[in-house]
Amino acid sequence: MSSSSPVLLVIAHGSRDPRHAATVHALTSRVRSQRPGLRVETAFLDFNAPSVPRVLERLAAEGAPEVVALPLLLTRAFHAKSDIPAVLREARAALPRLRVRQAEVLGPSPLLNAALERRLYEAGVRPGDRSSTGLVLASAGSSDPEAIAVIAEIARELRHTGWCSVRPAFASASLPRTEEAVRALRAEGVRRVAVAPYVIAPGRLPDRIAAGAAEAGADVLAGVLGPAPELARLLLDRYDEANATAARRVAVSA
Repeated sequence: MSSSSPVLLVIAHGSRDPRHAATVHALTSRVRSQRPGLRVETAFLDFNAPSVPRVLERLAAEGAPEVVALPLLLTRAFHAKSDIPAVLREARAALPRLRVRQAEVLGPSPLLNAALERRLYEAGVRPGDRSSTGLVLASAGSSDPEAIAVIAEIARELRHTGWCSVRPAFASASLPRTEEAVRALRAEGVRRVAVAPYVIAPGRLPDRIAAGAAEAGADVLAGVLGPAPELARLLLDRYDEANATAARRVAVSA
C-alpha cells in the first residue's frame, strides 16, 4: 500500500476486562499482516487507552492527511449512530486539516457468518452435525430495534444453511436470554444445542452468554469471534468500501 493511503483507525468500545483490549489488538495485528504497508491504529471509546481524540490528535500532529474511522461493531446501534459520530465531529472541528471519514459497521456480512462457523467447528461441531444440532445465536443485545432486527435476520439466514433450528438470544437489553433460547430448543425436541456468541471480544456480556449456556446445559459453546481471519478481511473490506465511496463522491462533484 502507498504511504498516501488513509490511516485505518479501528474504534472499539473498550472494557474493564483486559481480555477485551488484548483481543482487539490481536485483530488489528492480523489486519496489518493481511495488508502490509497499511497504517492501522486502534482507539477505544471507554475504559481503555488510547482514546479516539488522543489518537486523532497524534495523527494530525504527524501530518496524516486522512483517516478512515472504522467502528468495531457488529450492528448499527447507539454507538455507531451517536457516540462515534459525536466524537468524530468534535475531532473534525478541533483538527480541521485532518480529514476523517466514518466507515460502515461490520455486520451483517457473510464473512461474519463464516467466522462464527469457524468458532463452532473449533468447539467441536462437525459440518455433518448441522441437521441434528440447534443453534443459539447469542449477541450482546441492544435497545435499538434495527440492531435486534439484524440479529433476527442473521438467525433466519443461518437456519437455511442446514441447522435444524436457530434461535437468537441476547445478553442484555433484549430477550430471550441465552439460557431461555437453549431451553426453548430443548422443548422443540432438539437433542444437541450449540451456542455461538456473536460478539467480537471477551468481556462481561460474553461471560453472561457463557454462563447462560452452562446453566441451561448447552452441549457446545463456541468462542468469541476474536481475531478470526474472516474478521480481519472484513475490516479491510469496510475500509476499501469507505475509500471507494469517497472517490465516487469526488468524481461526481468534479
